[in-house]
Amino acid sequence: MTRPRLLVIDPQGEDEDIERAIVGEEAELVFRRSVGGRLPDAADYATADAVLNCRSMHLLGADVIARFTRCRVIVQGGVGFAHIDLAAAGARGIPVLTTPDYGTTEVADHAVALALGLLRGVQGYDRRLRRGNAAWDARQMKQVRRLGTLRVGILGLGRIGTAAALRFQAFGMKVGFHDPHLPVGHQLAFGWERFPTAEALLARSDVLSLHAPLNEATAGLLDARRLALLPPGAVLVNTARGGLVDLDALGEALRSGHLAGAGLDVFEAEPLDRAHPLLAAWAAGAEWLDDRLTLTPHAAFFSSASIRDIRRLSMQYMMDYLRHGARPTCVNAAFLKP
Repeated sequence: MTRPRLLVIDPQGEDEDIERAIVGEEAELVFRRSVGGRLPDAADYATADAVLNCRSMHLLGADVIARFTRCRVIVQGGVGFAHIDLAAAGARGIPVLTTPDYGTTEVADHAVALALGLLRGVQGYDRRLRRGNAAWDARQMKQVRRLGTLRVGILGLGRIGTAAALRFQAFGMKVGFHDPHLPVGHQLAFGWERFPTAEALLARSDVLSLHAPLNEATAGLLDARRLALLPPGAVLVNTARGGLVDLDALGEALRSGHLAGAGLDVFEAEPLDRAHPLLAAWAAGAEWLDDRLTLTPHAAFFSSASIRDIRRLSMQYMMDYLRHGARPTCVNAAFLKP
């Protein structure tokens, strides 16, 4: 009997040990790198019995999925799936599984680190001192705040949002959240304040941390109108998806002084669109952004432990489906025939 061919696209590791330890001799593992969102050899799609897509830079649109003539399951290494055409996969009877149970603590830690760096002026102090000792006066950093007096808003209280909220709370911040998908009374488990709308949450959030998925309802959610609802001097942190924030509106809110700062780990265009006015000003070292804008390269998920976890878990989900039909993390069930 021919062994199934498992296509691993853009693998996370330098070796193949973790994947091979899970698969054993049951299947053939094929590792490929994408170029510009596609595989150089389209024949690899047609000969795959299962696909592990390790990074979102490889796009799984309807045109690519149409080439999956043998594919039985797609597994996405990670949480996001906006780059996958779920309906197209469902029409071909292919379940799409994600790997949500990795990197939770790393992303929550990163969100809090971005916020604390801005609220305590860590990066701003460092940058100013590079230019000279005139920066020795700590009072120059007007946005530095006492953490225990602040109200933090969590937009999306899933695994990562909850982990971030607990961390913010440990610094004495008062937690509020908005998440329309949680059951009535969920807030009672933590004693946090629940807000019925995103607008109501924004209006009371000195710090806003985004942990919502990107979909039709959330794309461009933080536009000029909603950013204006934040209290003057608020800080915005986004470790979720870049498409949640209107970058033009964010730039205006920072330049006007309405927002004290922003920490961004994710962007609508990745790597950075350096032609964008806000990003160009940041890259040029504009002094007005020294202590107010911190960017990281979609790195919140990363640690050596989280990479081991995602490699192990994503491959385990694939094999569990191939062996037993298990699909606990399926995100396109609505498009699959019963």
